Amino acid sequence: MSKYFNFWRMCYKNSWVTLDMVKQAVSKSIVTADEYKTITGQDYTPA
Repeated sequence: MSKYFNFWRMCYKNSWVTLDMVKQAVSKSIVTADEYKTITGQDYTPA
């Protein structure tokens, strides 16, 4: 689990960040693609 996984999960759950913002976190290696799926319930597909 990445350092910021719980932070991003909480933010997404509370609608403080959008799906696109979580995608940007993956593209910047803040969270992993697997964590993206756990957070959003959707598979990660690069833009």
